[in-house]
Amino acid sequence: MSASSHSLHYNVVPGLPPGTLRAPEDALVADHIQVVQFNAEQLLEYDCATLSEALEPRLPNALIWLNITGLGNIQLLHELGNTLNIHPLALEDALNTRQRMKTNQYEGHLYVCMKMLHWNEQGTASEQISLFMKKDLLVTLQERPGDCLEAVRFRLRRDGSRLRSQGTDYLLYAMLDAIIDHYFPWLEYIGDKLDILEEEVAARSTSQLLARIHALKGELMEVRRSLWPLRDVLSTLERDESGLIRRRARPYLRDCQDHAMQILETLDTYREYSNSLMDLYLSGISNRMNEIMKVLTIISTVFIPLSFIGTVYGMNFEHMPELKWRWGYVACLILMLVIALLMLGFFRYFGWLGGERTEHRKLRLPRVTKLDDYLQQFGKALLFPRFEGEKEKSEPLADDAKQNNMKTTRKE
Repeated sequence: MSASSHSLHYNVVPGLPPGTLRAPEDALVADHIQVVQFNAEQLLEYDCATLSEALEPRLPNALIWLNITGLGNIQLLHELGNTLNIHPLALEDALNTRQRMKTNQYEGHLYVCMKMLHWNEQGTASEQISLFMKKDLLVTLQERPGDCLEAVRFRLRRDGSRLRSQGTDYLLYAMLDAIIDHYFPWLEYIGDKLDILEEEVAARSTSQLLARIHALKGELMEVRRSLWPLRDVLSTLERDESGLIRRRARPYLRDCQDHAMQILETLDTYREYSNSLMDLYLSGISNRMNEIMKVLTIISTVFIPLSFIGTVYGMNFEHMPELKWRWGYVACLILMLVIALLMLGFFRYFGWLGGERTEHRKLRLPRVTKLDDYLQQFGKALLFPRFEGEKEKSEPLADDAKQNNMKTTRKE
């Protein structure tokens, strides 16, 4: 499943009876069963061609883990359901690889559907793994070879491992923990990609960069959609009432639930991060466009007086003395050049050509400000002379009132 794909392709045919087993397209056909039998003292690992051979006990008080790779052997799955009394709906869910994460309780067994992540430079893909747990038996059913359960196998091979002395509920927890812990390297990988994209966006915004941001955002949305039910799965297992999950295994499931919450929160953070990268990209494009428009505006502004001069002397009136001058053409060009240089210097003085005004130039601003004050006062005097006169008359009265108040205060 590609993260960028939004088509679901459920392995469901409308109208079929519930529990009908139908292999997915391009599914691998399982030709053997991987068996791990163990007790507190011993461990056996071997492959079997038939289910009856795989279920044959070879150790006293042994727990059995069966791993089947490939969903194309429908006959084997029918035999698995009939022999182990696995509910047909659970097997149907196992064959629907677009199934959301879930857990269901059936009579005598539990069904848990999880997702494993695989990633490379081309994108992220998820693989469904189904777990069927009975009292002394655990069956895992996965789509293709390669999984994240090698850490569980390593712990089982180690002498004195706690996994050997616990039941299948603890083995189920160990597998769930390994699957969930496998999400953290993917999160680190995505975090590194986001950091690289942020540096590239800050350096230079290109259309290829926008496509990469959009693809990464699609990956995050797809993985978040796949992992969102994870906390509900773990919460349901913790509250299991079938008796298959013992009380001493529940604290470990709560620990898995904490990890799941951390993963989902990180996914939300990364999704917001990708949105901010998109906004940063768009703002960078907007800033570049503003710079281009500023340059074009300056060029147009410089050519306005030049065009005016050319237009004036391009008129065909007879009585234009400058047209008869010997050096008129050269003088006109020099005038245009001087005007252009003056305007460019004016733009540079105010920092409109990309530079900032220097400190000594900023010190001249009060003169301009003072001139503005004079002009404003002059304008008020012209526009509101009556108001200005009344204001001047009122000022001596106000001064007299203040002096009288001060005298009264001194007398008191």
